[in-house]
Amino acid sequence: MIRRREFVQGALALAALQANTQSANAQQVPNSVGTNQPKTKAPAHAADCHMHIYDPARFPFSGTAKAPANAAVAQYRLLQKRNGTSRVVIVTPRNYVVDNRVTVDAIAQLGIANARGVAVVHPTITDAELKKLNEGGIRGIRFSISDPKVAVTTPAMIEPLAKRVAGLGWHIQFNMTGQQVVELADVLRRLPVQMVFDHLANPPLPAGVAHPSHGIVRELLDKRRAWVKLSGAYSNTKIGPPAYPEATAIARDFVQAAPERLVWGSDWPHPSLPDDHKPDDALLFDLLAVWAPSEAVRNRILAQNPEALYGFAKTV
Repeated sequence: MIRRREFVQGALALAALQANTQSANAQQVPNSVGTNQPKTKAPAHAADCHMHIYDPARFPFSGTAKAPANAAVAQYRLLQKRNGTSRVVIVTPRNYVVDNRVTVDAIAQLGIANARGVAVVHPTITDAELKKLNEGGIRGIRFSISDPKVAVTTPAMIEPLAKRVAGLGWHIQFNMTGQQVVELADVLRRLPVQMVFDHLANPPLPAGVAHPSHGIVRELLDKRRAWVKLSGAYSNTKIGPPAYPEATAIARDFVQAAPERLVWGSDWPHPSLPDDHKPDDALLFDLLAVWAPSEAVRNRILAQNPEALYGFAKTV
């Protein structure tokens, strides 16, 4: 009886310890469902290369697009704690149009050693303003033109601005449809800067890797002119979680073809999704292990490639 009582007490104590450990490891993050940490361990200096900060209390919005709440730097730090990343690339969202103060401020809060930014600008920006953005940690400009009705930049601005930022060593980042990639292929091929394609380059479904846009992006990767962000799985699937099969097929093709030209991004706080349909960020991080089963390749995507693209200090 005594042994049985001791066994039961010990089992209860172990269960309580495990519960406390799970509670300690759990992390509720705004704009994300679930609390579990990813099963995939992030390497040292892992970078989240695509996310946004919204801080309307300190930096009022310039645009009218609906914005996620609870998406300032303090909330983002909770995501870093959950998924184990320590470096970050902040992308100015369309709510701020061409006001990049929130991004530069977030870089300063997170520390320029571990944070970089991508701005949105118009051709009217002065050279002095570009220099100031560069000093603040900006390393590229973004054209989010997939929906012309809400876009704050236009395709006609691409070449003039590419020539302006080339001397700074910046890249141009694109969030465009696969059809736009096809239509702008000649422009893309002659740009004097590196290019970065958001969200798997968004080839139309169900064609996916069979769509002509995927071949154009692969061509630019092969010529070492472009990079692709392994992000936006939910933007490249009709079936959805947990496998996101269409996005998985696209991502695996990129990983097999050019692992040295890929970076990963969370897309937190997932502005394209409604508040009641946010994804599980642990699941999204674990998808990378499906897309890139090799730990060495994952480490390259998460750590070494961001160092090359964004100028983080080399750690290897």
